[in-house]
Amino acid sequence: MSARILVVDDNPTNLKLACYLLEEGGYVVEAAVDAEHAQELLKDMTPDLILMDIALPGMDGLTLTRQLKADERLKNVPVVALTAFAMKGDDQKALLAGCAGYITKPIDTRDLVQKVQTFLPGDAVK
Repeated sequence: MSARILVVDDNPTNLKLACYLLEEGGYVVEAAVDAEHAQELLKDMTPDLILMDIALPGMDGLTLTRQLKADERLKNVPVVALTAFAMKGDDQKALLAGCAGYITKPIDTRDLVQKVQTFLPGDAVK
């Protein structure tokens, strides 16, 4: 069974690109346009990994990540920050919020799938 990835990004172009690349890489992908949409999807699914944009409208990605890490059912799902924020210290903020890692935008189409794969739990396969 393919690993399931939830991509949360409010930018339609980035969302479409990330979903396309991951699907082409063999993953089952769900998409959410904001934190609230992600919360709705997560009521009925437990993904193997979440790619989380930090700058979301309404609730930001780090706040949602903290909530997910406090949820007994979702606390072990790796969350990887996917963000245009690349200032010094931003990676540390993401890690402190509970993110397993940090991928900067713009998305590098050549290595997104390989980067994501490094964060998937060992029992999650393509």
